[in-house]
Amino acid sequence: MRSPLLKSCLVMLMAVATACGGVSETGEAPTSPVGESTQAVLYPPAAPTSGNILDSTTYMGRVNVPGSIQAQYTTSPQYFSISFQVRPSSTVKLEVTHLGSSMYLDTGLFLYGPRQANGSYGTTLLAQDDDSGYGELSRISSVNLAGGEYLVVVSSGSGVGKQFRLQMDCLAGGCVSAPAPSGYALQLQGEALTPALEETMNEDVYWGCEGACNGWLTAYHFPWPYTDQPTLAMATRTVEQQAHFQTLGYQGTGTFPYANLEPRLLPIFSTYDVPEQLLATYGNGTENVQVASYASPVQGSDFNLFVILFPESRKVLVLEQEHFW
Repeated sequence: MRSPLLKSCLVMLMAVATACGGVSETGEAPTSPVGESTQAVLYPPAAPTSGNILDSTTYMGRVNVPGSIQAQYTTSPQYFSISFQVRPSSTVKLEVTHLGSSMYLDTGLFLYGPRQANGSYGTTLLAQDDDSGYGELSRISSVNLAGGEYLVVVSSGSGVGKQFRLQMDCLAGGCVSAPAPSGYALQLQGEALTPALEETMNEDVYWGCEGACNGWLTAYHFPWPYTDQPTLAMATRTVEQQAHFQTLGYQGTGTFPYANLEPRLLPIFSTYDVPEQLLATYGNGTENVQVASYASPVQGSDFNLFVILFPESRKVLVLEQEHFW
C-alpha cells in the first residue's frame, strides 16, 4: 500500500507530464504536423522523382479565391489537386466543408508552392491538416502566402464513392490578382526536350522520311501571375517576333483544337506517335490545348509551323516541319 505522501508525489508528477504535453507509449514526445491538427496526417501524396508534387496527384484545374470545387473519389488512396493564384501578402483559409461532402469521409489537406518558373510546385509543404474540420474533414484555418500560384491537395485513404467539397476563402490581402494587360505577350523561357522526344525529332523523323522531310520541336515554359487564363494570341505574339519566324516569312493559316493537328502533320509524325507524345509529356490531361498554324512562301520546299499552347500546364511548343519537293 502506497503512503499518502508517495501518492501525492505521483499525482504531481502526472500533472507536470500532462502540462508539458505528455509522452507516447514508446516514451517519445509526440510531434505535431504543420498546420492545424496534432493528429497524424492522412495519406500525404508521395514525393515523385520529378520533384513536382503535381505529378503524384489528379489535377482538377485552377479555382479563383474565393471559390469552391467538388469531386468524387474513385480509388483508395487518391489525391486530388487544385491550383489557385493570390497576390503577395495574402491570407487564405482552406476547408473541406461539411456542406457538399459525403458523410463519414476522412480527408487530408496539403498545401505546396508557389509554382516555380519551370512549372513545378516542388515537394515542400507549406501547411497541412488532418481532422481540424467537421468530423474527420480537414481545415487550414489561416495561412499567409507570399503571392503566386499554389497547389492544394485533398486526399483520402478510404473515400471510394464519396464526394468532397473544398472551399477557399480570402481572409486578408485582397488575394485575387489582376487580369493580364491588353496585348500581353507570354514571356517564353526555353527548356530541354525529354530524351525520348529528342530522339524522335532528331533521328526517327528525319531518317524515317529518308531525307525527304524534317521536323523541329522547341519547348518553352512561361510564368503566369494573372487571374485569367493565358491565350493562344499571347503565345503567337511572342513566337512571331522570333528571327527564324520572320526570315521564313510565315503567314497565319488558322487556329484549331489540338485534336485537329494530326491531319495537318506529315505522316511520319503519326508513325512515331508525336502528337500523343506531346500530350503525354506537356499536358495535364484535362486542359483545352489550342494550336495556331502557319505556312511559309519560301520556294523549293514546304514549310509549316505550329504554335501549341498548354494553358494550364504553362507550356508552349513550336513544331516545324519541312517537306522537300
